[in-house]
Amino acid sequence: MAERLATSNYDQLHHFIADGVWDATPLETELLNQADRLVGGRDAVLVIDDTSLPKKGERSVGVAAQYASALGKTANCQTLVSLTLARGEVPVMVALRLFLPDSWTSDLSRLKRARVPVEHRTPRSKPEIALAEIDRAMAANLRFGCVPADAGYGLSAPFRQGLTERGLAWAVGIPRHQKVYPVDVKLIWPITKVRGKPRKHYVPDILSIAAEQMLASAKWKTVSWRSGTKGRLKARFAALRVRTADGPAQRIWDKGQQHLPGDEAWLIGEQRASGEKKYYLANLPAATDLRTLAATIKARWICEQAHQQLKEELGLDHFEGRSWQGLHRHALMTMIAYAFLQHRRLAYAGRKKKNQRASASANHARRTSRHR
Repeated sequence: MAERLATSNYDQLHHFIADGVWDATPLETELLNQADRLVGGRDAVLVIDDTSLPKKGERSVGVAAQYASALGKTANCQTLVSLTLARGEVPVMVALRLFLPDSWTSDLSRLKRARVPVEHRTPRSKPEIALAEIDRAMAANLRFGCVPADAGYGLSAPFRQGLTERGLAWAVGIPRHQKVYPVDVKLIWPITKVRGKPRKHYVPDILSIAAEQMLASAKWKTVSWRSGTKGRLKARFAALRVRTADGPAQRIWDKGQQHLPGDEAWLIGEQRASGEKKYYLANLPAATDLRTLAATIKARWICEQAHQQLKEELGLDHFEGRSWQGLHRHALMTMIAYAFLQHRRLAYAGRKKKNQRASASANHARRTSRHR
């Protein structure tokens, strides 16, 4: 882009992105509208994830020692919370918003130097950023059916509850030690054998247990959810209806503070060919079959393709500025370019199918005329 638009001076384009006087909001809204036109619908998913941009130094906005998914280790990097709208195997990135670590939100002079807007200077977790971006997408009438996310977001009870409060279906990863209750757990009035202050609250009739323990004796079944480049993708899955242990915290017997039963949900386990096990929660209807649960969970991985292409093909991780505004405008330009490429790919695929149908129809007509 720089070679085409600013052949004599790369700094011109950099200045336009980082410091130019223009409002990015209309472009962000148009990106949501075009993404919805391309892949939006009730069968689409809105994948929540984050991606890291390795960065040296300490002055680039948000840079800090944190886990870098691209490197598979803790490193100096910036972390962007991402929202990807996808249907089938076609993703369109619709939001990239910078996460600011504590080392930034606690240093006002650093925030001012990077020109972080006042409204973004308070600490916000990645799940909180994701919910804010979901609200922006919903305000633009983006159409999607389910919100998948990995365990970095799924372990947050406020995140899951926030999705439910918005009337959204979700399927999220959780750590193996996430506590759940059997679906038939009951709240009972506690009986004490010693005198003292009378109890004021009900307690569950059984203690919560870890997700891996809950599924230890479940029936596991091999499930294939779609075709890949090397054949059908499959793994072993098990699923049970449970109550999440994310209700109000309360002292239960002699066990100290415990979370009371929350909403009913699916607890899903996945055992991969390597023997590794992963665990998930989903608020999909109780009648949902195991294959649909598996396919919904696995829909999250399409965002990895989008992250990779944004970096390798469109230079998401090539921004050389340090400011909040510059980074977000650069990210927006890469997302718009990516949406355009997806538009071209879908148009080409449509023309190819049309030509194949026309060719098949012509061949059929020729065969019919010969028989006559």
